[in-house]
Amino acid sequence: MTTVNVDESVIALAKELRDEMQQFLNEYSFGMREIETKLEILRDDFSHQHSYNPIEHLSSRVKSVESILEKVQRRGVAPTFEAIREEITDIAGVRVTCSFVNDAYRLFELLVGQDDIGLVAVKDYIASPKQNGYKSLHAIITVPVFLPRGKVRVPVEVQFRTIAMDFWASLEHKIYYKYDKQVPQQLLDELREAALTASDLDERMERLHRQIRGAEEPVPAPRQISSGGTHRA
Repeated sequence: MTTVNVDESVIALAKELRDEMQQFLNEYSFGMREIETKLEILRDDFSHQHSYNPIEHLSSRVKSVESILEKVQRRGVAPTFEAIREEITDIAGVRVTCSFVNDAYRLFELLVGQDDIGLVAVKDYIASPKQNGYKSLHAIITVPVFLPRGKVRVPVEVQFRTIAMDFWASLEHKIYYKYDKQVPQQLLDELREAALTASDLDERMERLHRQIRGAEEPVPAPRQISSGGTHRA
Protein backbone atom coordinates (compact mmCIF):
# COMPACT_ATOMS: atom_id res chain seq x y z
CA MET A 1 0.00 0.00 0.00
CA THR A 2 1.43 3.36 -1.07
CA THR A 3 1.66 6.09 1.53
CA VAL A 4 0.99 9.61 0.27
CA ASN A 5 2.75 12.38 2.12
CA VAL A 6 0.80 15.61 1.99
CA ASP A 7 2.66 18.82 2.64
CA GLU A 8 1.47 20.47 5.85
CA SER A 9 1.13 23.79 4.01
CA VAL A 10 -1.34 22.18 1.59
CA ILE A 11 -3.36 20.84 4.51
CA ALA A 12 -3.35 24.26 6.15
CA LEU A 13 -4.47 25.92 2.91
CA ALA A 14 -7.30 23.40 2.46
CA LYS A 15 -8.46 24.03 6.02
CA GLU A 16 -8.33 27.79 5.50
CA LEU A 17 -10.40 27.55 2.32
CA ARG A 18 -12.89 25.22 4.00
CA ASP A 19 -13.27 27.57 6.95
CA GLU A 20 -13.68 30.59 4.66
CA MET A 21 -16.31 28.79 2.61
CA GLN A 22 -18.21 27.83 5.75
CA GLN A 23 -18.09 31.43 6.98
CA PHE A 24 -19.33 32.56 3.55
CA LEU A 25 -22.28 30.14 3.63
CA ASN A 26 -23.06 30.95 7.26
CA GLU A 27 -23.71 34.59 6.35
CA TYR A 28 -26.40 33.47 3.89
CA SER A 29 -27.86 31.05 6.40
CA PHE A 30 -28.09 33.82 9.01
CA GLY A 31 -29.68 36.23 6.51
CA MET A 32 -32.20 33.58 5.50
CA ARG A 33 -33.13 33.02 9.14
CA GLU A 34 -33.61 36.77 9.64
CA ILE A 35 -36.10 36.85 6.76
CA GLU A 36 -37.91 33.76 8.06
CA THR A 37 -38.27 35.42 11.46
CA LYS A 38 -39.66 38.60 9.91
CA LEU A 39 -42.21 36.62 7.93
CA GLU A 40 -43.22 34.58 10.97
CA ILE A 41 -43.79 37.80 12.93
CA LEU A 42 -45.90 39.22 10.09
CA ARG A 43 -47.89 35.99 9.97
CA ASP A 44 -48.50 35.84 13.72
CA ASP A 45 -49.42 39.52 14.03
CA PHE A 46 -51.72 39.33 11.00
CA SER A 47 -53.37 36.24 12.44
CA HIS A 48 -53.93 38.04 15.75
CA GLN A 49 -55.27 41.24 14.17
CA HIS A 50 -57.47 39.68 11.49
CA SER A 51 -58.06 36.09 12.67
CA TYR A 52 -56.63 34.98 9.37
CA ASN A 53 -53.28 33.43 8.43
CA PRO A 54 -51.96 34.72 5.07
CA ILE A 55 -49.07 32.20 4.99
CA GLU A 56 -49.79 28.54 4.37
CA HIS A 57 -46.18 27.40 4.35
CA LEU A 58 -42.62 28.72 4.67
CA SER A 59 -39.60 26.89 3.29
CA SER A 60 -35.98 27.90 2.86
CA ARG A 61 -32.65 26.66 1.61
CA VAL A 62 -29.02 27.68 1.11
CA LYS A 63 -27.48 26.46 -2.13
CA SER A 64 -24.92 23.69 -1.85
CA VAL A 65 -21.29 24.38 -2.71
CA GLU A 66 -21.69 22.21 -5.82
CA SER A 67 -24.72 24.19 -6.99
CA ILE A 68 -22.93 27.51 -6.42
CA LEU A 69 -19.85 26.35 -8.36
CA GLU A 70 -22.02 25.10 -11.23
CA LYS A 71 -23.67 28.51 -11.47
CA VAL A 72 -20.30 30.27 -11.24
CA GLN A 73 -19.05 28.24 -14.19
CA ARG A 74 -22.25 28.60 -16.24
CA ARG A 75 -22.28 32.38 -15.84
CA GLY A 76 -18.56 32.89 -16.15
CA VAL A 77 -18.30 34.50 -12.72
CA ALA A 78 -14.82 35.00 -11.31
CA PRO A 79 -14.14 32.30 -8.69
CA THR A 80 -13.78 34.71 -5.78
CA PHE A 81 -16.05 35.26 -2.81
CA GLU A 82 -16.38 38.95 -3.69
CA ALA A 83 -17.51 38.20 -7.27
CA ILE A 84 -19.90 35.49 -6.14
CA ARG A 85 -21.47 37.86 -3.58
CA GLU A 86 -21.98 40.44 -6.32
CA GLU A 87 -23.19 38.23 -9.16
CA ILE A 88 -25.14 35.39 -7.56
CA THR A 89 -28.01 36.71 -5.49
CA ASP A 90 -30.06 33.56 -4.91
CA ILE A 91 -27.65 31.60 -2.73
CA ALA A 92 -30.12 31.97 0.14
CA GLY A 93 -33.77 31.50 -0.71
CA VAL A 94 -37.09 31.65 1.12
CA ARG A 95 -40.38 30.50 -0.40
CA VAL A 96 -43.65 31.89 0.94
CA THR A 97 -46.73 29.88 -0.02
CA CYS A 98 -49.99 31.79 0.40
CA SER A 99 -53.64 30.91 -0.01
CA PHE A 100 -54.43 33.83 -2.32
CA VAL A 101 -52.73 36.10 -4.84
CA ASN A 102 -53.51 39.22 -2.82
CA ASP A 103 -51.75 37.68 0.17
CA ALA A 104 -48.58 37.28 -1.90
CA TYR A 105 -48.60 40.97 -2.86
CA ARG A 106 -49.56 42.09 0.64
CA LEU A 107 -46.75 40.14 2.29
CA PHE A 108 -44.25 41.41 -0.27
CA GLU A 109 -45.17 45.03 0.48
CA LEU A 110 -45.11 44.47 4.24
CA LEU A 111 -41.69 42.82 4.10
CA VAL A 112 -39.92 45.29 1.80
CA GLY A 113 -41.56 48.19 3.65
CA GLN A 114 -39.47 47.48 6.74
CA ASP A 115 -36.71 50.01 7.42
CA ASP A 116 -33.81 47.58 7.43
CA ILE A 117 -34.80 45.73 4.26
CA GLY A 118 -33.25 46.74 0.95
CA LEU A 119 -35.00 45.91 -2.32
CA VAL A 120 -32.51 45.01 -5.04
CA ALA A 121 -34.81 43.63 -7.74
CA VAL A 122 -38.31 42.29 -8.22
CA LYS A 123 -39.80 40.24 -11.02
CA ASP A 124 -43.55 39.77 -11.12
CA TYR A 125 -44.25 36.48 -12.87
CA ILE A 126 -47.78 36.57 -11.46
CA ALA A 127 -48.80 39.59 -13.53
CA SER A 128 -46.55 38.46 -16.43
CA PRO A 129 -46.18 34.66 -16.35
CA LYS A 130 -43.32 32.92 -18.09
CA GLN A 131 -44.08 31.38 -21.48
CA ASN A 132 -44.42 27.91 -19.96
CA GLY A 133 -47.08 29.15 -17.52
CA TYR A 134 -44.86 29.60 -14.45
CA LYS A 135 -46.22 32.15 -11.97
CA SER A 136 -44.55 33.53 -8.86
CA LEU A 137 -43.35 36.83 -7.42
CA HIS A 138 -39.56 36.92 -7.09
CA ALA A 139 -37.77 39.53 -5.02
CA ILE A 140 -34.09 39.94 -4.23
CA ILE A 141 -33.77 41.77 -0.94
CA THR A 142 -30.93 42.48 1.47
CA VAL A 143 -31.06 42.18 5.24
CA PRO A 144 -28.43 43.20 7.81
CA VAL A 145 -26.78 40.45 9.80
CA PHE A 146 -24.83 41.54 12.87
CA LEU A 147 -21.71 39.47 13.50
CA PRO A 148 -18.79 39.84 15.92
CA ARG A 149 -16.70 41.16 13.02
CA GLY A 150 -19.33 43.72 12.05
CA LYS A 151 -22.53 44.18 10.07
CA VAL A 152 -22.98 42.30 6.81
CA ARG A 153 -25.80 42.93 4.34
CA VAL A 154 -26.90 39.60 2.93
CA PRO A 155 -28.95 39.13 -0.26
CA VAL A 156 -31.86 36.70 -0.04
CA GLU A 157 -34.23 35.66 -2.81
CA VAL A 158 -37.83 35.51 -1.61
CA GLN A 159 -40.51 33.86 -3.74
CA PHE A 160 -44.19 34.50 -3.07
CA ARG A 161 -46.76 32.19 -4.66
CA THR A 162 -50.12 30.58 -4.05
CA ILE A 163 -50.74 26.93 -3.22
CA ALA A 164 -51.91 26.35 -6.79
CA MET A 165 -48.80 28.02 -8.25
CA ASP A 166 -46.56 25.99 -5.95
CA PHE A 167 -48.26 22.71 -6.89
CA TRP A 168 -47.87 23.50 -10.59
CA ALA A 169 -44.20 24.50 -10.21
CA SER A 170 -43.45 21.31 -8.27
CA LEU A 171 -45.03 19.16 -10.98
CA GLU A 172 -43.22 21.07 -13.74
CA HIS A 173 -39.89 20.55 -11.96
CA LYS A 174 -40.50 16.79 -11.66
CA ILE A 175 -41.40 16.51 -15.35
CA TYR A 176 -38.31 18.45 -16.48
CA TYR A 177 -36.14 16.30 -14.20
CA LYS A 178 -37.62 13.05 -15.51
CA TYR A 179 -37.05 14.04 -19.16
CA ASP A 180 -33.68 15.72 -18.50
CA LYS A 181 -35.19 19.03 -19.74
CA GLN A 182 -36.11 17.45 -23.12
CA VAL A 183 -39.85 17.43 -22.45
CA PRO A 184 -42.17 16.25 -25.26
CA GLN A 185 -44.26 19.04 -26.77
CA GLN A 186 -47.52 17.33 -25.79
CA LEU A 187 -46.55 17.51 -22.11
CA LEU A 188 -45.46 21.13 -22.48
CA ASP A 189 -48.86 21.98 -23.95
CA GLU A 190 -50.63 20.18 -21.10
CA LEU A 191 -48.47 22.01 -18.56
CA ARG A 192 -49.51 25.36 -20.04
CA GLU A 193 -53.16 24.31 -19.90
CA ALA A 194 -52.70 23.22 -16.29
CA ALA A 195 -51.18 26.63 -15.49
CA LEU A 196 -54.29 28.33 -16.88
CA THR A 197 -56.48 26.00 -14.81
CA ALA A 198 -54.46 26.81 -11.68
CA SER A 199 -54.78 30.54 -12.40
CA ASP A 200 -58.54 30.20 -12.84
CA LEU A 201 -58.73 28.29 -9.54
CA ASP A 202 -56.82 31.08 -7.78
CA GLU A 203 -59.27 33.68 -9.10
CA ARG A 204 -62.33 31.62 -8.10
CA MET A 205 -61.02 30.93 -4.60
CA GLU A 206 -60.12 34.59 -4.10
CA ARG A 207 -63.66 35.64 -5.06
CA LEU A 208 -65.11 33.13 -2.61
CA HIS A 209 -62.74 34.37 0.08
CA ARG A 210 -63.89 37.97 -0.44
CA GLN A 211 -67.54 36.94 -0.30
CA ILE A 212 -66.94 35.23 3.03
CA ARG A 213 -64.81 37.93 4.64
CA GLY A 214 -66.31 40.96 2.92
CA ALA A 215 -65.06 43.00 -0.03
CA GLU A 216 -61.66 44.55 0.32
CA GLU A 217 -59.68 46.81 -1.94
CA PRO A 218 -57.29 44.67 -3.99
CA VAL A 219 -53.63 45.02 -3.10
CA PRO A 220 -51.74 46.65 -5.99
CA ALA A 221 -49.07 44.74 -7.85
CA PRO A 222 -45.56 45.54 -6.61
CA ARG A 223 -43.63 48.34 -8.22
CA GLN A 224 -41.11 47.44 -10.89
CA ILE A 225 -37.81 49.02 -9.96
CA SER A 226 -35.73 50.59 -12.70
CA SER A 227 -32.39 50.44 -10.94
CA GLY A 228 -30.46 48.42 -8.42
CA GLY A 229 -29.95 45.35 -10.57
CA THR A 230 -31.90 42.88 -12.68
CA HIS A 231 -33.10 39.59 -11.37
CA ARG A 232 -31.62 36.57 -13.09
CA ALA A 233 -32.82 33.02 -12.54
